[in-house]
Amino acid sequence: MPTVTVLGAGLAGCEAAWQIASRGVPVRLFEMKPHKKTPAHHEDSFAELCCSNSLRSDALSNAVGLLKEEMRRVGSLLLEAADATRVPAGSALAVDRTLFSAYVTEKIKNHPLITVVEEEATSLDSEGITVVATGPLTSDALADKIAGITGEEGLHFFDAVAPIVDFSSINMDVAFFASRYDKGDADYINCPMTKEQYDVFYNELIHAREADLKDFDKKELKVFEGCMPVEIMARRGYDTLRYGPLKPVGLIDPRVGGEYYAVVQLRKENKEGTMYNLVGFQTHLAFPEQKRVFSLIPGLENALFLRYGVMHRNTYLQSPGFLDSTYAVIDRPNLFFAGQMTGVEGYIESAGSGLVAGINAARRARGLAPFSFPRHTMLGAMAAYVSGGGMGDFLPMNANFGLVERLGHKVRGGKAKRNEALSERALEALSLVLAECKE
Repeated sequence: MPTVTVLGAGLAGCEAAWQIASRGVPVRLFEMKPHKKTPAHHEDSFAELCCSNSLRSDALSNAVGLLKEEMRRVGSLLLEAADATRVPAGSALAVDRTLFSAYVTEKIKNHPLITVVEEEATSLDSEGITVVATGPLTSDALADKIAGITGEEGLHFFDAVAPIVDFSSINMDVAFFASRYDKGDADYINCPMTKEQYDVFYNELIHAREADLKDFDKKELKVFEGCMPVEIMARRGYDTLRYGPLKPVGLIDPRVGGEYYAVVQLRKENKEGTMYNLVGFQTHLAFPEQKRVFSLIPGLENALFLRYGVMHRNTYLQSPGFLDSTYAVIDRPNLFFAGQMTGVEGYIESAGSGLVAGINAARRARGLAPFSFPRHTMLGAMAAYVSGGGMGDFLPMNANFGLVERLGHKVRGGKAKRNEALSERALEALSLVLAECKE
């Protein structure tokens, strides 16, 4: 039986190593702690939660709640650890961070088939089966090796993305479809502003609180000039946005036959049209501030934000066309990637990608066919997004119901009931393949 190499003992790497070893395949897990740490890490233990003890909602009306339940049913080490170390937090799954990390570390170090190697990985095995889970702060040496496989355009080092909202939550009584000067199809949703509405929005935007940044993110922001945060653009002058991303010229509301003072445009994020991003709204405002300020945009009063805008250091792959739905490199099926570097965003999402990659690395070692999770599941929808992408540039994404195929019927009771129906369908689909994915 060949030994599988896993690089990185974060959440994705630990989950991958556990899934591989649980299927009878030996693992060599490389972790540079305690000898070296990234700027975001401080503890010597594995699966360190750096910025929050909350793993978000546990409810099946929430996409990440569905993802966690799928992972529980498949046999996730990270969910076992979270459930064992949880603390009261209402419907959220919050944990004692120290106990959580200690639980995972003890399980990994005491598994008879897992050998921990306390060294920094700086190269890739060209022949053996490998899972790379070195995270968004992957060292320059290893990033150079990865770039040698992906090509110069295949590896990103900075994450600058605009917020994405659920289409069903946009008030289309206010917003309207149109393209500038009626050129091409009316593919953009336009949220119009009067001068009075713009004044309120502008004042709140320029005074909004920015997110706390790590020192390494501050350094990157100073040199990253390809995408200016919308709040910084606004602070350069009252009319800067009106001559930039909020330019109203050529956008005629067919209901009134005229232009507005300013217009925010939203562009389709996926083929199904369930997700739309705010064009030109790259930002590093704090998440609550994004919700508060961007909800002042007419048409987005009750918008459901599927992901907030972020600007930070984040090494990630141009995964569509490079990885398949098992997180394996299409041209090198012995090489898998997992975690945030694949384009998933968030602790649980990272662990979920590690689970899928680990299952398939073990299957590869045992001579079994690859296993892809059904598209109706959140695990499968995330893998499909990573391998297939959306409509525009590929950007990291949290778990959300916009990634999942729509139901073929109406559900009464509002968004929560619709999401619960999507979760019920997902868990039914998972139950049909559970025995196979546990092989």
